[in-house]
This record gives sequence, structure tokens and C-alpha cells, in this order.
Amino acid sequence: MADNYLGRKMEEYEAQRCASVRTRRVSLTSLLMKNRSTRGFDTSFKVRHDQLVSLIDAARLAPSARNQQALRYRLVTAEEAHLVLPHIRLGGALPELNLPLPETEPNAYVVICSEKEGRYIDIDLGIAAQTILLRAVEMGLNGVCIAAFDHDALRDKLQLSLPPQLVIAIGRSAERIEVVDISEGESQTYYRENGVHYVPKLRTEELIVK
Repeated sequence: MADNYLGRKMEEYEAQRCASVRTRRVSLTSLLMKNRSTRGFDTSFKVRHDQLVSLIDAARLAPSARNQQALRYRLVTAEEAHLVLPHIRLGGALPELNLPLPETEPNAYVVICSEKEGRYIDIDLGIAAQTILLRAVEMGLNGVCIAAFDHDALRDKLQLSLPPQLVIAIGRSAERIEVVDISEGESQTYYRENGVHYVPKLRTEELIVK
């Protein structure tokens, strides 16, 4: 009797645990929809060092061309964020806004460096960046990849032993961003209207070669 009772309780516990896991499961599509390039952040929220480490742990598990694993990561939290901000440029398509707007500056970054050069590193860089951003979204954060930055100044300010390849700003988004479906030939440039940031995306059928 006791054995049956304990067995049933264990089965009930396992069923509840599995149901809870299913409830919390988030689809890849929903993560991709939330993974919008954010150029304005909630400055009251400070990204912790352990949260940045979690992003790198995800990137570590991503594929690496030829398994070179040549990328290295410099984590920047709020204490050092002022060293990065003057040397990055955001919102190239909206120069009149001079982004980020005051009081929406990022206070955390992942600076990706590389021990090697070549097209395989570029492949790794793209995979790692997307993995980091998707993991950030899963954690309730957002980010933006920044390729427009002063490489020499940033390397000097952060005392990097390797050349920086990409900067990813990380934080809690303070923006409303929406995807807009477009057809071939329409403008693909992102824009803002009434405080909403719109991101044009070609429809699926436009991307499939006939």
C-alpha cells in the first residue's frame, strides 16, 4: 500500500513538473519576433555580470566553423559602460535622432574579439551574435549588434589584447518595435512614427527562389 501510494505521488509530481515545463516553453518563432534591434534602453535596469556570462555560455554551445572557437568576449557592465558609449554609433538610418536618446543609453555590452581573421570568423561572428541576442530575449532582455564603432579607441579604452570585431549592447528595452511586411521593391529602411520603431521585412514568398 505504501509503495503504491508513493509511486502514485511520484507520478503526479512528474506529470505536474512536465506540464509546468510545457507551459513555460517558448517557441523559436516568438523569440525571433521579440529579438528586435533595440536602440533605447531602460536605464533604471542594470544588467548583471552573471547575466552576461549566461549569454556567453549560450554562444559557447553554438556551432563554430571548423570548430576553431576563435572568438573571445569582453563583458562590460554599468561601471565601465561610459568607456564604450562615446565610441559607438547607433541608428545609421536615423542620423537626425542622434541615438541613443538621452536617458536611454545602454549600460552593458558584450564586445566580441577574435584570435583569427577570415571568412570563417565572419560566419562564427554571425552565429554567436544571433545566439547571444536570442538568449538575451529568453531572459527578458534585448540588444543590438553594433558594427559602427571606433575600433582603435575601444581597444584602448577597454585594454583589449585582441582586436574587437563587434559590439552588442544589452539591456531591457524601452522601445516599442513592430515588424512591417513589405514586398520586393519597397523600402527596407527602418523608420519611426509617433514613437514606434518600424522594421520592414520582406514577406516569406518574396525570399523563395522560383
